[in-house]
Amino acid sequence: MGFQQGLSGLNAASKSLDVIGNNVSNANTVGFKESQAQFADVYANSLTGAGASQIGIGTKVAVVAQQFTQGNISASNNPLDVAINGGGFFRMSNNGTVTYARNGQFQLDKSGYIINATGARLTGYTANASGVLSTGAPADLNINTSDLTPQTTTKVKAVLNLDSGSTVPVTTPFNMADPTTYNSSTAVSVYDSLGNSHTLQTFYVKTSANNWDVYAANDGVPIGYVPPAAPVKVGSLAFATDGSLVPAPPFAVPLTVGTGATSPFTVSVDYTGTSQYGSAFSVNALKQDGYTSGRLAGFSISADGTIVGRYTNGQSATLGQVVLANFTNPNGLQSLGNNLWTDTAASGPALVGTPSSGSLGVLQSSAVEESNVDLTAELVNMITAQRNYQANAQTIKTQDQVLQTLVNLR
Repeated sequence: MGFQQGLSGLNAASKSLDVIGNNVSNANTVGFKESQAQFADVYANSLTGAGASQIGIGTKVAVVAQQFTQGNISASNNPLDVAINGGGFFRMSNNGTVTYARNGQFQLDKSGYIINATGARLTGYTANASGVLSTGAPADLNINTSDLTPQTTTKVKAVLNLDSGSTVPVTTPFNMADPTTYNSSTAVSVYDSLGNSHTLQTFYVKTSANNWDVYAANDGVPIGYVPPAAPVKVGSLAFATDGSLVPAPPFAVPLTVGTGATSPFTVSVDYTGTSQYGSAFSVNALKQDGYTSGRLAGFSISADGTIVGRYTNGQSATLGQVVLANFTNPNGLQSLGNNLWTDTAASGPALVGTPSSGSLGVLQSSAVEESNVDLTAELVNMITAQRNYQANAQTIKTQDQVLQTLVNLR
C-alpha cells in the first residue's frame, strides 16, 4: 500500500463529488443533461513486459460523460417555449457562430427574431410572403408582423337543396325587393382586391318542373340590371328526375365596386352537388376563397416545427419552420455553458433536418424539457462518493501509521 493509490482515490472521489454537485445545482436548469464521472485504473509501465503480479498505482478520471437521455416535459404559458421530445438539438446562431441547445425557452427581440436568453437566434427555414418555405441552408427565423395581404374572391362554392315542391312564382318579372317574384335566396360575403367586403346575393326562381333561373345582386344592386329593363339572370339550373343537378359549368358573375379596387372583378359560382328534393330550401355549403387584410394575432409551433401565424381575419399562414440538428456522437460535443454546445471532430458534423424526420424528435409548443437529473440517485451517489473519499483517506492514514512504526524501530 502506498500514498499514491490513496491520493489518486481521493482525487477521483473529489472529482466525482464535483460532478454530482454540478448535477444537483442544475436540477432546475431547463434542457440540462446530467454528467457522469467515469474512471480507469492506472498501472506503471514495465520495461520488461507485464507481470502476473503487477499492482496498480491508483485510478484516474477517464472521461466526464454527459447523459443525453430525455428529460420530463412540462407545460408552460409561453407559446415560444418549445420542448424537444426525442433526439436532436436546436440550431442557434450568434452573428454567424453556430451552437446547439436543448433549452427551448425562447422570446422575440425588437426585430422579430426568435432568440434565447443569451441573444442567440433560432434558425430554420424561412417563408416568403406566400408562405412557401425556403428549404436550403437554415437561416435566422424572423416573425413577420406585417398585415396579411387581402385576397380577392374568385370562387364561390354553393351546395343547396331547392324545394321540388315549390311552385312557379305568379308575380313577374323578378324583383329582388318583392319576395313573391322568387322562391329562395341566400347571401355570402366576398372581397375585392383591397379587402373590402361586399354582399353577393343569389335568388332562385322556379320556371318549370326541374328548371330554375338564378339572379344575383351585389350590395343590394341587381347584377346586369339596366333600368328600366328587367334584371338579367346570371344562369340556369336544371335537375334530373332523381333530383341530381344536370352538370353545368360555373356561373361567371361580374361584380362592379366603387371602393378604388379592381372593378369589375369576376366571381365564379359553382353549384356542383346542389340537389332538388322534396324538402325545404337549405344551404349545405357556401364557401368563398377571398379574405380581407388581417393583423397577426398570435402564432404557434407545430410538432414538425412549422410556425403558423393566426390573423385577425381568421386566416393562417406559414411563417417559417424550425430545424433540428443531431450528431453521430453527441458525447463528443463540447459544453460552452449557457445551455449551449458546439460540435467537435469527436462529435462529427451536424446532421440538420426537420423535426420528426430521421432520428430527430418532435416539438411541443408551450412546453419545456426539464433537467434529466434524478435528485434521488444523485444523493445516493453523493453518499457513495463520500464513503469512497473516507476510505481512501483511511488508506493514507494506515500507510502513515506503517511508516511511523518503521521509524519507531530505531
